[in-house]
Order: sequence, then C-alpha cells, then structure tokens
Amino acid sequence: MDPSDGRFDPPRNEPIFNVPLLALLVALSMPALYLFQSGSHTQWISLAFVPADLGAGRSGGLVSSMLLHGSWPHAIMNAVGALTFGAPVARLLRGPAGVGAFLTLYIGSGVFGALGYGLLHLESTDPLVGASGGVFGLIGAATRLLGGQGRVLPLTARPVVTASIAWMAVNAVIGLIGFAPGAEGARIAWEAHAFGFLFGILAIDPLARLFGRPPEPFDSPVDMGDPRP
Repeated sequence: MDPSDGRFDPPRNEPIFNVPLLALLVALSMPALYLFQSGSHTQWISLAFVPADLGAGRSGGLVSSMLLHGSWPHAIMNAVGALTFGAPVARLLRGPAGVGAFLTLYIGSGVFGALGYGLLHLESTDPLVGASGGVFGLIGAATRLLGGQGRVLPLTARPVVTASIAWMAVNAVIGLIGFAPGAEGARIAWEAHAFGFLFGILAIDPLARLFGRPPEPFDSPVDMGDPRP
C-alpha cells in the first residue's frame, strides 16, 4: 500500500521454484558425476570405500565414495533427497560461512556414515558407493528444523523424536528387505544411513549457533488495527 494516496500495490510474484542454489548444486552434482562414471564403472571403482582398507590404513574412500553411485535410479534418488532436505538446511546456513558449514555437515555425514559402516564390517571387501550417508545427514538436520520457523528444535522435542523413529524404522526395513530404487540386488548399507543421520541431527545445532542466520521475526507496527475511513 502506498501511504501517500491510500492505493494498494499489487503483491510481488513469488518464484515457483524457490530452492537455495547450494542445495540445487549439490543435488545436480550427483547425476552429473554419474554421467561421467557410467561410461566406465571399472575405471571409477578404485574411488569406492572398502571397509577392509581401514585395517590397511587407507581411508581416502570415505570421501571419494560419495562421488560415485551404482546406477541412475540410485543417483537420482539421492539427488531428490539432497534437494528436498538440503533446502531447509541451506536456508538456515546462508552466506559464505554458511556454505562452508553446509558442506561440512553434508560431507561429514557421508564420511561418518561410511566410517560407521566400515567399523561394523571391517573384514568386508565389498565396495561401498553413494552419497546416501550425506543425504541422511541432511535428513537428520532437517528433522530438527521442521516446525521450528528456521530455528533448531531440541533433540527431545516431540516432532524430532517422532520423525527420527520413523526415519530409522523405514531405514531398517529397507535394509532388511533389501529393496530400494537402484539397488539392483546389491546390499543396502542401511548402517551408513543411520550413522549419517546421527551426525546430521547432532551437528546442525552447533553449526546453526555458529553460522546460522534464521529469518528475521515479523515486526508489526504498534498502532496496527482496523483501517480508518
């Protein structure tokens, strides 16, 4: 409204696709990287994480395995998860420092997820690929943001507890049944998902305190009331 003549200005159009650029780029990187990988799986498999490598002192695969996926459905499913649950996290962790915090949470969740899986299967020589641990870290972080108006809810808040139990139940069922888009008979590393979720749900609080920029509260004029003639 223009206070000088009492006319109402038309509302600004909101963009239909309002996803933070950082979350979008992380999501797009998954199918983009798989496009290169799909040409020669044998060339890229050396970047996968093998739990037995931990005993030999090799840990590079903890990070590089996040760049690989087993199939197109696998890459697309993780991309959708990163886009959906990375968006609220990216809206909170804004600015240059926020970008670093977001990537720390995402990569840290992936590394912690793969490490947890590796420690549970130290003798395994089966390669582990995928960004699922990082995506589940974003899910864990977003779980503490949903309903918080851009602020981190306590771990003991009922919505956080309920959602966490639901996510872990679904994760356990998927792991036990062995069904997920793109799995194609491969073993589902549900343990990596759980460890990634745990990292994300715990890390979002300190990261938000240090680098978060919650939305400004709505400031209503003190003389707000019914319009006067």
